[in-house]
Amino acid sequence: MIKAITKITNEKALENAIKRYREKGIILPTFAQQKNPELVPDKIKEQLKNIGLWDFNPLNLFRITWKNEPKEFGGLYGKPNYVELPKELTGVDARIVLLVGKWFPTGSHKVGAAYGCLAPRITTGEFDPSFHKAVWPSTGNYCRGGAFDSKIMDTEAIAILPEEMSRERFEWLRDEADSTVIATPGSESNVKEIYDKCWELRRTRDDVVIFNQFDEFGNSAWHYNITGNAIEEVYNIVKTEKSHLAAYISATGSAGTIAAGDYLRTIHPFTKVVASEALQCPTILRNGFGAHRIEGIGDKHIPWIHNVKNTDAVTAIDDEDTMRLLRLFNEDKGKKYLKSQGVSDEIIEILPLLGISGIGNLLSAIKTAKYYEMTSDDVILSIATDSSEMYLSRIEELRAERGSYTEIQAAKDFEKCMLGQQIDNMRELNYQDRRAIHNLKYFTWVEQQAKDVEDLEQLWYDRNIWDTMFNQVDRWDELINEFNERTGVLKGI
Repeated sequence: MIKAITKITNEKALENAIKRYREKGIILPTFAQQKNPELVPDKIKEQLKNIGLWDFNPLNLFRITWKNEPKEFGGLYGKPNYVELPKELTGVDARIVLLVGKWFPTGSHKVGAAYGCLAPRITTGEFDPSFHKAVWPSTGNYCRGGAFDSKIMDTEAIAILPEEMSRERFEWLRDEADSTVIATPGSESNVKEIYDKCWELRRTRDDVVIFNQFDEFGNSAWHYNITGNAIEEVYNIVKTEKSHLAAYISATGSAGTIAAGDYLRTIHPFTKVVASEALQCPTILRNGFGAHRIEGIGDKHIPWIHNVKNTDAVTAIDDEDTMRLLRLFNEDKGKKYLKSQGVSDEIIEILPLLGISGIGNLLSAIKTAKYYEMTSDDVILSIATDSSEMYLSRIEELRAERGSYTEIQAAKDFEKCMLGQQIDNMRELNYQDRRAIHNLKYFTWVEQQAKDVEDLEQLWYDRNIWDTMFNQVDRWDELINEFNERTGVLKGI
C-alpha cells in the first residue's frame, strides 16, 4: 500500500539531525515559503543580500523558488522568472511562455525537487545526516540539485549519472559540491544502469538512502505545489480577457515537472497536458528505445510517479533539431540571422536562457499549437529547466565536429528545426492508450525494482491516491516548523 510521509519514524535519528543542525546553524524552509517567498522572515532576507546564488550557504535553501531576482549575488524575490517567445520566432499564433530555471541555485529547478525528497526524510527521522549518505541517481540536473542540497544540509552526497553526460556536470559535482561521483555506462537514455548501481549500493552498504527521483513522490509533490503555483501566477500576469490556458508542456524525464499539469487541471480543467520526449527514444510514443542528446529528460521506462491518466498527448522531438537550435540561439551568426528575420534584440538576448531540454519543450509547444490549431487567444506554458550555460562544452563539440557557424547554416536551422516543426511524431492519448502506457511501469518497477503489483494497480484504480501524494506538503510544513523550533536556530538569528 502506497503511503504518504506523515509520521516521525525514528526519534533517535531525528534527535541526531536536530543536534547537528543546531550546531551548524541550519534552518529548513517550508514549502509554503518556497511557493511564496514573501513569507521568508525579514532577518533571513537581510542576510541573503550578502550571499551569492550558488554559494554553499544554508540560507540558500530559501532561494529554492521560481521567484528569485535574476542576479548572481545578493538577490531577493519578485515575480516568477519567465520568457514569452513571439510568433516571429516560433512561427505560430499561440503564445508560448516558459518559466526560467536558470535563477535557481545550481542553475536548475531540480534543486527544488531534491529538497522535496530530502527534507521530509530528515524531519521524520528516516534520514540521519550524522550517519546516512544521500544517493542521487540522475541523468543530470537532479544529482546536481541533490548534491547542492546535501552539502548545505550537512550530509554527504553520492551522485550517480551516465558517463556521457556533459563535462560541466562532472566537474561541478566533484570540484564544487565535494560529492562522490559514480559514472555508469551509456548516455542520457541509460537509466537502468543507474538503477543497477543503486541496487549494488543497497546490497553492500547500510549507510545509504537512495533518493530515486523516478519513484520519489517528494519530487512530483514539490512541482505540483511550487511549479504549478508559479505557472498559475505567470499565466495570470500574461493573460488577457480572451486568453485560455490551452496547454502545459513538459518533458517526462522523472515525471516530477509534469506533475505541475495535475495542479493546473484543478484550476483550468480543460488544459491539455502534453509530454515531450526524444524521437530517438520514443518510449511513450512507440514503446521505443534508443539513445539521444536531450540531456536531463531520461527515458526507456515510465516513471513510477507519472500520473499517466492526466497526460493528453505525447510529442517526440528530434534531438538533432535541439542541437542545431542550441547553436542558432547562442552563436553570433545565429543571432544576426534571427535579427534579420524580425526577431527583436530583447528576445535574442534571452534565448540563451533555454538549455537543450528547454528547446525540446519549446518545439513540443509548437507542435501542440499546430496540432490543436491554436490561436493567439491560446497560451501554452512550459519550462526551461536550465540554460545554455550548462552546455557550453556541447557547443564547443559541435563547432569541432561541424565547423564554424554561418548565416547560411542559421537560415537552414531556423527554417527546418523551428518553423518546419510539424504534427508528425505526435499522438493524442485516449483512455486505452494511457492504460497501456501505465502498464509499462510493471516491467521496470515490479520486475526490476521490487515494487508490489498491488501498488501498481493502486496508482491506476485508486481515485484518491494522486491527490494524497501530491498534497503532503502541508503536513511536511508542520514537521519542518516543529524541527526548526527544536533546533532553535531561527529564534537565535
